[in-house]
Amino acid sequence: MKLKEIKCVAIFIISVFASSCVTLEPPIIIRNSSFEEYKYAVIQQTSTLTSSTGSVYGNQYGLYGSSISKSINPSDVISGILMREGFIILPEIQPEFIDNTFIVNYGESGRRNVAFGYTIEVTIIFISAKSHDIIASCTAEGIGSTEADDIRIAINRCLSGLFQN
Repeated sequence: MKLKEIKCVAIFIISVFASSCVTLEPPIIIRNSSFEEYKYAVIQQTSTLTSSTGSVYGNQYGLYGSSISKSINPSDVISGILMREGFIILPEIQPEFIDNTFIVNYGESGRRNVAFGYTIEVTIIFISAKSHDIIASCTAEGIGSTEADDIRIAINRCLSGLFQN
């Protein structure tokens, strides 16, 4: 290997180690009441986000590269986790189930610059369908190889913190 190639490999390895050492902020969980009386959830629909990452390198023989594209729909991820927790997802509020239904709102609430990139922070709020009181909320950040990964990790960290036993 030539010295220039060794330097490139060394820089790549150092950047991978440095980016993997990023410490995520702990999730912020606020519980105002219990989920015990709730059986049904209505989730605000979100649009699909597609993100990609790639790299290009070259040598005397040519130019090489690769890219990865990933998609995520946050409401689908939230639905899956809530179903795993035993909740039934309704497409809309049903008057006959309003006492046992909560509404889920999702939003991206921030970004934080770290080492060689940034984290994405999400906030999820659970609201009583009947009284419109906030049952609970959670905020967490995630970092991955794409924005889709960041969001998936943040949602999982947020809801894992909220529904841990």
